[in-house]
Formats: sequence, C-alpha cells, structure tokens
Amino acid sequence: MFTALFLAVVVVGQEAPRRALVFDEPAKHFTESLPLGNGRLGALVFGGVEQERIVLNESTLWSGSKQDADRADAHEHLAEIRAKLFAGDGHGAQELLQQHFTCAGAGSGHGNGKDVAYGCYQTLGDLRLAFEPGAASEYRRELDLTTAVAKTSYVQNGVRFEREAIASAADQVLGFRFTASRPGSITLRAKLERKESANVMPAGRDLVLVGELASGVEDVQGVQFAAGLRALNRGGQSSYDGEWLSIRGADEVVLLFAARTSFTALDYPARAVGELDRAAARPWSELLARHVADHRSYFDRVSLELGPRPSASAPSTPNAPDTTNPPDATISGAPTTTARLAALASGTDDPDLAALFFDYGRYLLISSSRPDSPLPANLQGLWAEEYQTPWNGDFHININLQMNYWPAEVAALGDCVEPLVKLVESWVEPGRKTARSYYGARGWVAHVITNPWGFTSPGEHASWGSTPTGGAWTARQLWERWLYSRDPAVLARIYPTLRDAALFFADLLVEEPTHGWLVTAPSNSPENAYLDAQGRAVQTCMGPTIDQQIVRELFGAVIDASKRLGRDEELRKELEAKLARLAPHQIGKHGQLQEWLVDWDEAEPQHRHVSHLFGLHPSNQIDVRRTPELAKAARTTLERRGDAGTGWSLAWKIGFWARLGDGERAWRLVKLYAKPSSASDPLRYHGGGTYPNLFCAHPPFQIDGNFGACAGIAEMLLQSQNEELVLLPALPSAWKEGRFRGWRARGGLTVDCAWKDGKVTELALHAANPRDVTVRIGDDVRTVRAQ
Repeated sequence: MFTALFLAVVVVGQEAPRRALVFDEPAKHFTESLPLGNGRLGALVFGGVEQERIVLNESTLWSGSKQDADRADAHEHLAEIRAKLFAGDGHGAQELLQQHFTCAGAGSGHGNGKDVAYGCYQTLGDLRLAFEPGAASEYRRELDLTTAVAKTSYVQNGVRFEREAIASAADQVLGFRFTASRPGSITLRAKLERKESANVMPAGRDLVLVGELASGVEDVQGVQFAAGLRALNRGGQSSYDGEWLSIRGADEVVLLFAARTSFTALDYPARAVGELDRAAARPWSELLARHVADHRSYFDRVSLELGPRPSASAPSTPNAPDTTNPPDATISGAPTTTARLAALASGTDDPDLAALFFDYGRYLLISSSRPDSPLPANLQGLWAEEYQTPWNGDFHININLQMNYWPAEVAALGDCVEPLVKLVESWVEPGRKTARSYYGARGWVAHVITNPWGFTSPGEHASWGSTPTGGAWTARQLWERWLYSRDPAVLARIYPTLRDAALFFADLLVEEPTHGWLVTAPSNSPENAYLDAQGRAVQTCMGPTIDQQIVRELFGAVIDASKRLGRDEELRKELEAKLARLAPHQIGKHGQLQEWLVDWDEAEPQHRHVSHLFGLHPSNQIDVRRTPELAKAARTTLERRGDAGTGWSLAWKIGFWARLGDGERAWRLVKLYAKPSSASDPLRYHGGGTYPNLFCAHPPFQIDGNFGACAGIAEMLLQSQNEELVLLPALPSAWKEGRFRGWRARGGLTVDCAWKDGKVTELALHAANPRDVTVRIGDDVRTVRAQ
C-alpha cells in the first residue's frame, strides 16, 4: 500500500479547492437559503429579486432564566427505585421515576419552552428588502465556503445587479452591498421586522430594533436586545416613512447590521452602536478584505480533494429522472447543488460532493462556534427563523451537542471548541446541587437537555429524561482537546471538571444482584425502549451499555490525567478498583452487542439511536483488531438497526462503518445522508437526508448531522484512536484518488496524505516535537518520522 518514499513536505503549498453552494433561483424556504455566521451573529440570505428576506440571528437570544428545577427530596426515593430495578421491575421503577425523579416545574415545556423558565433560542427577526419590479434573467446565487461570501446576481431591465453578503467576525457586523452595471440604478426599501416582544424605531442615522424576551419567571427580567441597521449610499436619495428606509437612484448601497443582548453585556445598546460606527468608517473593500482574511485563517487550515469535479457537460445518468438536469440547472459551467444531490440520489457517483459536505461542516462550525463565541453551536448552530424553535433550539446532550464538535479536532478547529468547554465548566456548580438532590452523590451531573441557564436536572419525563451520563459524554470532548493538542495547560484546565464528573459516578455506581457488576442505576439507553417480560415497552433500566462505556472511558481519562499531573492518588485508586468491576460488553442472542444489561429485544429494532455502539465510535473500546468478536457483534447490531434513519443518525452510521473498516458501506451511508429532502415540507417526518442548502434534515433541520457527516468522512480517511495512525481505513472504490492536507491526529500530529488507486503516494507527518509514529495502511505497518 505504501508506494512512495515518505517526504518531509508534501501538498503543503497547494491552493485549497474552491467550493460553493450554487443555485439558479431564489430560496422559498430557509432550508434553501445561504447561511452566514461570525460565531455570534447569523443570517440566512434568500436572494429574492423583487422581495428579499434575510433572517437575522444572535446566538444569545434566549428566553427563560435561571431556575431551581431540582427536586430536593428526590434522593429519598432512590433506594426504592433501585429495589424495583434489582427485582426486574423496570416498569415499576419508571413509574416511581415519573413521580419523584423528574425535574420540578415545566422542564423544557415538552420541547416548547419559549414562555417557561427553561427558555428557547429564538430568531432575532428579519431584514426585509423591496426592489424595483421586473423579470430577471441570468440568475445566480452562491455561497463561497472559502471566503464566506454569499453572492446574488441577475439581469433586470438590461442592468446587471449584484449583491454581496458577509457576517464579519473582524468587525462584528452583518454587511450587505448592492451594485449595478448602470449608475443610479439601485433603488430599494429596507425594514427590520420582529413579530413579537420588540419595537422598531428610527434613531439618528439608524433603524433600531429593541425588545425583551420572556424570562418565564415572575418579576425576573428576560434577555434584552438592541439591533441597528445603517444604510450607506453612494449617490441617490434616502428617506424614512415610519416603516421603510428608502433609497432611490443610488450607484451603490451598503447596509450594515449590528446586534447585542444583555446576556453578554449590560451596555449592549452602546456596544451595538459602537460596532456600527466603526464598521461604517471603513470602505466596503476593507470590510470585505478583513472578513475574508479572518475567515480563511480558520478555513484554510485543512483541505480535502476527492477526484475530479462534475461539470455541466458530464454525461447524464441513464436512470435519472427527467427533472435531474433541467435546461437551467447549470450556471457558468458548474451544476447547481440541487442538481448534484439529485444526480447522486439517482446513482451517479460524485466523490467531490463528499468533499463538499466535509468543507460545509467546517464552514458551519467556523460560522457558529469560534473561540470567543458566547455559546456553543446549538441544535441549529445559530440559525433559526422561528420564535418557538424545534426542541427549543437547545443543547441536547445524549448525542446532539457532542456530535456538533466531532469534526473540530481533525479539521484543525480545536480552538473553536472553547465555547463548549466553557458551557461544560458552567454545569459544574448547578450539577453539584443536582447530584446531591437526586443521588446523594459527590461531584456533578447533567442529564439530557440543557440551556444557557445552567439546567442540569432530569427532563420532565422519565422515559427520556433520566439518563445521567449526558454531562460526562459531553466532557469527553474536553479530553479529546488534550489528546489532540498534548498541551499541558489544556490538561491542567480540564482535569478538575473531569475529576468531579468521575466523583459523581464513583458514588452512583451500585452492585447489580446477578453478577456483582457495578452499574449505573437508574438510567436508560437514550430514548430507546426494551420489551419487558410482559411485553411492555420500558425505558428505565440499570447499567445500559452506553453508560458503562462512558464511565469506563471517563474513569480511564481521569486515572491517566491524575498520573500525569501527580494529583489525587486516593481517588485514582478508587477509580481503578471500580473500573475493574464495571459491567462488561455482552453479546446477545442475535449475535448483536447487547444494548442493556439483560438481553431484551428492542421495542423499535430500527431505532434512530444506536447508543450502545458509543464504544465503537466515538470511543475506541470496540476495534476490529483488538476486539474482533465485539466488532463482529457491532456489525450485527448495525445490520439489525438498518441503514435508514434521521439525518444525524445516518451521519453517525458513517462513523460506525468507517471504524469497522467498511468503506463501501460508509460511502453508501454518505449517499443516504445526501438524499434530497423536501424544502417545501421541512417538518414532514419522511426520513433523514439533506435539504437543498445542505442543511441536515432530521427532519426538521438539525445541524448535528452536518457535523457528524463531516467527521464521518474524515474517519473514512484518517483514524488515530488506538495509539497508531491509520491511513485510508475505509476508502471506498469510488474515491480512486485524492489528497488531504493539514488534518490533525491524536498525539499532536498534523497529517498530509495523497493516494491513487487505493495506494498512498505521498505522506508527511508534522509534530511540534519530532518523533517516530506507527502508521498503518491495511495490514502494512511501518514507523514514520514526524518532523
């Protein structure tokens, strides 16, 4: 498999391929729009010709407030609940959980928490633009991922109109520029719009949107916000009629938008005005250059090429429907994104589309989570058009928030994990109270759902809300930061958080009566149910496989860290003793990896969650070489679950099959993930896939699948979870040639690699401290020097 000498430097100086989302018509729904973001501010640009809508977002625009959602006496019922579990009565234990072990109050409002204390992430509103009427031709709309610039162009009444849109982190504004091929042709009207909890008014040169969201708690102030729109026109006349800001006959118009909330600053109105003032003092060329340079400082860190690009002249697929390539489906020689999705679904291999998904995942992470972002990427990143966002647009921590950050390290975006690190650190204090209230335990715990207000209690229903491992699972991303960076400062910072999470489980574990194994109790396997002896669907159990895997990994991390730091020897001994007694993996009657301590059948065999394969991915407890029997059982589990699923579930399965070394199956899952989903009916539950703008369709839109697919594609080409570097571990035959540059691997490594016909042709390893590295390609293992 190694066909070339290992070179000290390869592919480093090559220009990364330019990739874009391309459309030939305006968006009708936000799942067709172009997303922009600077890690705090976001926009969804529709590209309408006569009527333009731009959805506006600010990542801290949350309703709700801090609350005490713990049941102070819950721990008094713990022994009774466990007794039911020990007796095999999960149904009875679940009834007790519902009575005594859920959160106090309304919880998440059953996913509709806008007006309760839990709260909801909401849209900031819309920027509405009205232009001169007239038929348009030569329409083009694109989002350049390399520059993070959205462009719209068309010809109307013999004039070519062009628009540019950016979300600048360098200047903390959204910027929109309008130009035309004929002087004096720009005429537009602009207004800010929010349907509730806000007022719009003029203020000096600006149009201002101000308001306050509901706190959900009587006599407690909610999040307040202020946003401003400023128009800068060259030529023409401007006026304001009480609703619309109008500009007529201009040569060029630039609109700048800034917004701040009381979540991050008491002087939020002044900060927004200051950002507008500073941005307005710069010409558009400078704003654009600063924005592009800042974005590319993240985006250009890595690249991926997978074979040639499809072109408009490429032969059509014999079995493709007639609508796959309509006459106007190509723009300037490049097929539209929707045409590419349709062609892939109809059987045309398009490896470069996988590279586009990889780049899009990186783009979305850079746009929604930067080192200085006040909050991490939520269920929708930071893009939402709703006031009651699906599932509150919150942080689900039984897979979803974790998946958001899976591609961060390999894509050299480890610094973009910082908002997640801060969120996990913010759980420690409220989580201590929750641990005492429900379990009488040391340490801290967070369960299944959380928000910016420190919610660590169980959810409002026992069937899904009582999983105690959500916080520990999320905290593993902190450990990944250390594994990839090998930065002693990172280890010193994260250790107290991980240690105290381990303290909780050291107290929570209890000896189950059949084997004497230590297990979590009570718990459940996220959102899935088993059939008990009476044939009832029950969720509550003890020692589900995922819990044991998470605790095993957490204890191992804390033991390792404590040795490196020379701290907490007594705790280390306690964890080592309990680690040895954890319930092991078990293989069930179908040859599958058991999901529960008992070999129950699933109430829904094709359930979207495959939680018990956490040990295969993202963890490394199951491996085709080290634990072949468990890997075989994991494969059987996946076969029984089936390939179908929600968008994020499909993305996770890419990672599973990549870890099993099955490139053809992983590529099949990529193509299933890329299956076009309906933008006209985005809430219809017809199976997961991809919307026209490549947003992941759960459905509805959830961004976790975008990040999971990005990470899964990386897993197909590079793995580093077992103290060795594995190149091309799940390379499908369709990916005949390609290269990646700048990818990060555990152990502080950077990897550049190229291949052709399944054989590595170029390889370079880089490390801050040169050392020898074990490299595997298939069965060929060698030692390579990292320089």
